[in-house]
Amino acid sequence: MSINEIQDQIIDDFSLLEGDTEMSNIYLMELGQKLPDLSEKDRTDENIVKGCQSKVWLTAELKDGKIVFNADSNTAITKGLVSMLVRVFSNQTPENIINGELYFIEKIGMSRFIGTQRSNGFGAMIKQMKLYALALQTKL
Repeated sequence: MSINEIQDQIIDDFSLLEGDTEMSNIYLMELGQKLPDLSEKDRTDENIVKGCQSKVWLTAELKDGKIVFNADSNTAITKGLVSMLVRVFSNQTPENIINGELYFIEKIGMSRFIGTQRSNGFGAMIKQMKLYALALQTKL
């Protein structure tokens, strides 16, 4: 599935919540619970995303020309946020990740139900994923 098709799915999922802030936060936490566990060996300082108030660990590896991301966080909502990015960017080519425009953030009205601090952290997660894509692109 393409980055845009996955974003459209996320928009559809959130549209069912009709902008309800509490339900959106609950749904985000549920998304985080579905994220596969990150191994203890990957919970290192070098895998922490800089710029996040919560701890967010992010790894990336190249498999068959596509990047597979794994992530975790020490807070439920932040784990839900990073799980959406993993869903959008995982199993995509480095080029698609680098050039991918994320429009789902605005369409689901995310700024309404997460604060400025989390928005800044979310931006840091996106930046880190694109940096991994740039680095891994050189290995193709």
